[in-house]
Amino acid sequence: MALFLFLIIVAVVLGLIGAVTHGLFYLLIIGIVVLVLDFVYIVARGRRGRQTPLR
Repeated sequence: MALFLFLIIVAVVLGLIGAVTHGLFYLLIIGIVVLVLDFVYIVARGRRGRQTPLR
């Protein structure tokens, strides 16, 4: 969970830097990609945790 929160902070900071400095637009894109990957990871982890073995 700490890693997830750290990656959220990194994504937000990269997004802010990319938005403020127009020359570093690629940082905004990287921040958005990191944020989306974080949410995909959490959803996948949640689905895997709820599965029960078939008997």
